[in-house]
Amino acid sequence: MRIARFTTGDDPRFGLVQTEGDKTFLAVLGGDPLYMPAMPTGERVELGDGVRLLAPVIPRSKVVAVGKNYAAHAAEMGGEVPPSPLLFFKPNTSVIGPDDPIVLPDFSDEVGFEAELAVVIGKVCKEVPEESAGSYILGYTVANDVTARDAQRTDGQWARAKGFDGSCPLGPWIDTDLDPEDVRVTSRVNGEAKQDGRTRDLVFDVPFLVSYISQAMTLLPGDVILTGTPAGVGLLDHGDRVECEVEGLGVLANPVLRRG
Repeated sequence: MRIARFTTGDDPRFGLVQTEGDKTFLAVLGGDPLYMPAMPTGERVELGDGVRLLAPVIPRSKVVAVGKNYAAHAAEMGGEVPPSPLLFFKPNTSVIGPDDPIVLPDFSDEVGFEAELAVVIGKVCKEVPEESAGSYILGYTVANDVTARDAQRTDGQWARAKGFDGSCPLGPWIDTDLDPEDVRVTSRVNGEAKQDGRTRDLVFDVPFLVSYISQAMTLLPGDVILTGTPAGVGLLDHGDRVECEVEGLGVLANPVLRRG
């Protein structure tokens, strides 16, 4: 099941993604599927017919991200794999959706992309064992952990470098059936391939991360975990278009601009 969040110019709504031939429809749901069963209302709208996809979830609490969770990426950044997950936060004000512009912040001249598999939590989750972690997951989406590299180097903490407005694109929808064990994670900038990795190479896999994080903090419905990025990261510039893709899930694309 794929759950999208969308608007046709009115308040955001949720819908189940349905494909018929070369057309994609959204079967409109009543209410928020994070808090109630996904019950179609009977209304359907066709994608592309005045429909705008939004970030499939706006975390009510937090985005927890994991750094250096692919060995090759840790090496390209000049570091080693940490002995335990390296965690940091991105605020919910950093979240944007498909086709929303990534606005390069004035304080940075080196803003980069990081394609990632993202986990969306579906139930209150605290101190869960690895073997039970899957039952607390609603589904998965695609993320881009946009990063101001110069601020990351100069600041002792990563809050500014990774938490600025628009630094967490999510989309295009939540897939509740994806098996995250071994899927391809790629990125492209202006159509040119950049990253190409597989989640089987995660240092700390999804069940471990959910369990590990929940030992320290309660995860709430709608919280998002960014699982890390494979090697091949690079910088973005005004006028670029960046695409992040997770195999079997979809493509998250965003234009890049600098104001002024």
